Amino acid sequence: MISPLPLCLVVLLPSLLVVAAPSRPPSQLAKRCTGTIANLGDVANALRCTTININAFTVPARSQLNLALLDGTTVNLNGDIRFGNASWAGPQFQISGNSITFNGNGHSFDGGGPFYWDGLGSNGGTQKPTPMMKIRISGTFKGAKVINSPAQAFAITNPGHLVISDVIVDNSQGDQPNSKSKGQPAGHNTDAFDVSVGDLIIQNSSVRNQDDCLAINNGTNITFKGNKCSGGHGISIGSIGSGVSVSNIVISGNTITNSDQALRIKTNAAASGSTVSGITYSGNTGTGLKRFGVLIDQSYPKVLGTPKSGVKIGKVNFVGNTNTLKVDSTATPVAINCGTGACTSLWSWTSLKTSGGKANFLHNAPKMTGYTL
Repeated sequence: MISPLPLCLVVLLPSLLVVAAPSRPPSQLAKRCTGTIANLGDVANALRCTTININAFTVPARSQLNLALLDGTTVNLNGDIRFGNASWAGPQFQISGNSITFNGNGHSFDGGGPFYWDGLGSNGGTQKPTPMMKIRISGTFKGAKVINSPAQAFAITNPGHLVISDVIVDNSQGDQPNSKSKGQPAGHNTDAFDVSVGDLIIQNSSVRNQDDCLAINNGTNITFKGNKCSGGHGISIGSIGSGVSVSNIVISGNTITNSDQALRIKTNAAASGSTVSGITYSGNTGTGLKRFGVLIDQSYPKVLGTPKSGVKIGKVNFVGNTNTLKVDSTATPVAINCGTGACTSLWSWTSLKTSGGKANFLHNAPKMTGYTL
């Protein structure tokens, strides 16, 4: 009689092989697909893939284009994106994920600014989507254009190292008054890059706006280099509030034109428990500066008001390649307005050259070398 055991083995063995075969992780399956977004209805399916192509379309009013991406995703912007007009809080666009590659390919995000602009920005009037673009990725973001942001253009809170390059922010239409702005430029609070974290490089980009080209409110290890800023308030650290630290900042090789000032550090008069230190300016050029060349002011929101000492500022240095700033005849080349004992350490200003304007303004200035105040 033949034993049934071998027959059982023949039957069971394929089953065992099937069970033992390793399954493919979802992330690997995702890498095998390319998603296309041509309207908001395509987003959910496209986010399952690690290559996403975005075609031109209009995002409906009061809706957000939100890309919560798988790690390692590449996004290609292949057409211009417009946002429908309606008063709401925003943001209009949000992107998040780790090790992301975003290729703008020269295409634009149009925030519809003229619908919102009233000369008040985010301080009142029409409710505006603020910010227009919220960036929460590590990796690279390059080659995109942002036009007509309702108020602030970019808010950056990256989770890891991020390089932003070859970006254009163009709010030049906001320079002109409209029926709601009472003779003032219609665009207001149109900051280009608001930064609140660190490990960030912004380079080779161009800004035309009515407010800060860069505003660093918190963070460390931030480099802003090779950029062009025009028409606004220049490159700012601050305004600095309470309980934050800004350190290891490099501002180099930038060109600032037709702006209120070139380089500014502003701290809130009511702030406490904060520090600003390790700020390096190198090779920056400023022309057509209407109010100041360099402004360091601890009385914000006033300008050269009564300064307070709740924020400590140290090691603000102009070194390396010469920083050349030319101010208008009625402007102040350098204004330093520090609270008592708040501006500390020895500052090296060996690479600062200013011309034009009237006498410098000094209040509780720190010790420095290389520049005659």
